[in-house]
Amino acid sequence: MAPSRTLTRQRAELEKEWTRWASTAGPRARIRPDSSVLRTDVARSWQRSLHTVDPGRTVAPGLDRVDDRWAESPLRGPVTELAGQMRSIAEDAKYLAVVTDAAGTVLWSGGDRKLRRRAEDVNFAPGGCWDESHMGTNGLSLALHDDQPATVFAAEHLVAALHGWVCYAAPIHAPDGRLLGVLDLSSDWSRSHPMAMASVRSLVTAVEAVLRTSAPPPAERVRLECLGTARLLRHGRPVPLPPRQLEILALLALEPDGYTPDQLHAAVYGDRSISTSTLKADVSHLRRATGGEIANRRYTLTGPLSCDAVDLLAAITSGDTSGAVWHYRGPLLPGSDTPGVVEWRDYLDVGIRTAVLASDRPEHAIAFGERAGGDIAVHEHALRLLPTDDVRRAVVAARLHNARHS
Repeated sequence: MAPSRTLTRQRAELEKEWTRWASTAGPRARIRPDSSVLRTDVARSWQRSLHTVDPGRTVAPGLDRVDDRWAESPLRGPVTELAGQMRSIAEDAKYLAVVTDAAGTVLWSGGDRKLRRRAEDVNFAPGGCWDESHMGTNGLSLALHDDQPATVFAAEHLVAALHGWVCYAAPIHAPDGRLLGVLDLSSDWSRSHPMAMASVRSLVTAVEAVLRTSAPPPAERVRLECLGTARLLRHGRPVPLPPRQLEILALLALEPDGYTPDQLHAAVYGDRSISTSTLKADVSHLRRATGGEIANRRYTLTGPLSCDAVDLLAAITSGDTSGAVWHYRGPLLPGSDTPGVVEWRDYLDVGIRTAVLASDRPEHAIAFGERAGGDIAVHEHALRLLPTDDVRRAVVAARLHNARHS
């Protein structure tokens, strides 16, 4: 495939910029972040990398064996399950697919055979260390450092030996939001194409989906699910409870310091004339349902009870937007008009929505938009973040259309 004139011109301009800069290279070299050729994130990465990386190095340092590291990696199962799909995509496009751990060490690779041999010459293979401190600016190191998808083309690579490559990489996250590693598609610079990033994103989504479905269930004795649904589980089995008692339990779970009887009465019944004996009867029934783990004088939970709304609140409070989006399955106890529940519902919905709109990762808005179908601002935010050639734009555009015409 002959490179386009635009690609050829872009590569030549980057090579000139790299050569101009290389003549004064060193840990104290000043790189112009406002260069018309060099992107800001790449310039900053060059500056960081200079303290530990020689741009003239020819091969990545590496580990002799990564068998144990790969065996213990949470990515092994999903990548093994999807290996055929990854190899097929890479081979058809004459690309190399690579997966690293969170430290940037390559754990798995597959794809075009000729390209794999070429990659081995620079140790772009299992065991190779490709984080910024070892190999400077490249697609994998930039995705790891910035925790977002990254493309590095030709002479945007700090190391000259990599100027013939183009890399498309995106981070892989665990269900709890932890960064587990990076998935990368790389090839010769002449095969650069924006659709490669769409393939990377799709593969990362597939890996993360397998991670979610294969995660072992927590050993929970009592579990309250109240986001988008309402049910209590004890030892994994549903416990029949009327809606009012589920509302009381949700309020107790979200307020670890508990309520006085008067406070809980107001949170549940508001200004309605409901006797205190009614509340006491509901709490008494809840004690039996949860194993007697609600205190008397001040209504608080005294035993271990997990709750999806509490998990969501913790993610929002800690700034973990990935975790918040993962935990969110809908509004708190939808349909409930209990004053305390309504207040907490608004708090949680505003919290996650604000976090999503402040995020620069389109997957946050896409995932949240699946649950908040009528939220025009969320869909518009997703479209602003998605590249024009991203295949996910079609779904988001359809959601936006429905939201505007509902």
